[in-house]
Amino acid sequence: MEIPSNAIEVTCYHTWQGKDGVVRTKVKPGSEVTLKEAKENSGAVNSFYYGQKFPLLVDARGIRSMTREARNQFSLRGRDSGAKAFAIVIDSAISKVIGNFFMGINKPEVPARLFTSEADALKWLMQIDKE
Repeated sequence: MEIPSNAIEVTCYHTWQGKDGVVRTKVKPGSEVTLKEAKENSGAVNSFYYGQKFPLLVDARGIRSMTREARNQFSLRGRDSGAKAFAIVIDSAISKVIGNFFMGINKPEVPARLFTSEADALKWLMQIDKE
């Protein structure tokens, strides 16, 4: 996932909206995400909300760790978000553990799935967006 020059950069993420309407957020390699960084990135993601919810593609490849509080923040439970669904792209044992734990314990408020392929993740998000 190539990061465009107009992406919003926060401590652990780069976030932007593509021409296809999908908001993308890419974790910086080696990031250790706590509640502080999760809230920071949530603000960046929600800055793309203009009255219509959007699909969100999360590239979690390269993450080092994520706290329980950060996972809870990203689950969207009990808070408003511009995201109508999100796909998480993973490629390592660490990101798979984080992703599966997140999906099982935190149960996101919107449709969410794990993928090992960015193309498959985008295809699924575009289907959800049409519904």
